[in-house]
Amino acid sequence: MTPTHVRKKSEQEPTPRRAPSRPPSSTVDPRDLTGPVEDYLKAIYELERDGAPAATNDLATHLGVAPASVTGMVRRLADQGLLTHERYRGVRLTAQGRRGALRTLRRHRVIEAYLVKALGYRWDEVHDEAERLEHAASDDLIDRMAEAIGEPTVDPHGAPIPSREGAVEEARYRSLSELEPGMAADVMRVEDEDPELLRYLAELTLMPGITVRMVERAPFGGPITVEIDHRDRQIGPALAERVLVRPRRTRS
Repeated sequence: MTPTHVRKKSEQEPTPRRAPSRPPSSTVDPRDLTGPVEDYLKAIYELERDGAPAATNDLATHLGVAPASVTGMVRRLADQGLLTHERYRGVRLTAQGRRGALRTLRRHRVIEAYLVKALGYRWDEVHDEAERLEHAASDDLIDRMAEAIGEPTVDPHGAPIPSREGAVEEARYRSLSELEPGMAADVMRVEDEDPELLRYLAELTLMPGITVRMVERAPFGGPITVEIDHRDRQIGPALAERVLVRPRRTRS
């Protein structure tokens, strides 16, 4: 007989099973992303352009939200497989998150280009309009807008426009402030979020497509003198940092 204090094998408590590992998130259709999620992905993409992870504090500053809000959204996007988060280091987009970011950037930059080329907007007027429209426009509408204005490769501020397939060429440029006296360079890109800055650059004709030459850089953070269209102009070092250029091979 089996002792009363020993259960038969069939009567024993089942061995507790280890909880299964969390399955990977399923692929998120970029068309299903909400406006706030697209804003986060786009901001992380911009902050990652220098190759380092995007710090959560920088992300909060970029988006104008509280750090606590960023923490909650980062967890949510990580759960969806759109980014990875390493504590104390920052966040990086996954391949899926990058696709979502580039889709939003394509819509934003095509809209900016269309507003300037087809509707006559000034380049300092289009950023906020594109921010409002980028979440509502369909991919088909964006493709037709791009076709209508000749399939531009850059927006009015020189930022590259991702292709329909999500490919983009992010060239690395130097800032105008890095040029040595005598060096000539082509202006390639400027920041686009400050309308007042863009209006001032337009007054100086310091815009993408223009060639500039460094004349003199005053010491101790003094003004920088550049030649634009055969005229000498003085600008501050902080402004020169925000103008990206591609140096020419020879000095002029």
